[in-house]
Amino acid sequence: MKVKLHVISLWAEDVPATAHFYRDVVGLRLMPLHHDRPHFDLGGQYLVLVKGAPAMRDVDSPDNFPVLAFGVDNLESAIDELRSHGVALPRGIEEGPGSRWVQCHDPAGNLIEFVEFSKGLPQ
Repeated sequence: MKVKLHVISLWAEDVPATAHFYRDVVGLRLMPLHHDRPHFDLGGQYLVLVKGAPAMRDVDSPDNFPVLAFGVDNLESAIDELRSHGVALPRGIEEGPGSRWVQCHDPAGNLIEFVEFSKGLPQ
């Protein structure tokens, strides 16, 4: 069986505020609504917001894996954009072999990561 990621769904109690974050802060293109669930185009895959409460993750816990990670070409530009919208980056810039990243919470409390790879985005 050959599979390909097609849809990522995130919970959001305040769907309009969370949709604003992904459209106006992150810059994703909002697709036509499907019922009350905003869909965003991720280049052939889709991010869907579903009304409901997410499982809060503590950004300071050792198992702070994000629900969703976005690859960016320039981490400093991404940080500037996030900060211009008042988004808190509680852990600051973190680094590992071949990548640097920051984490934040979206308005619904989902843990999100923005990562820059030293050799460009993986294909």
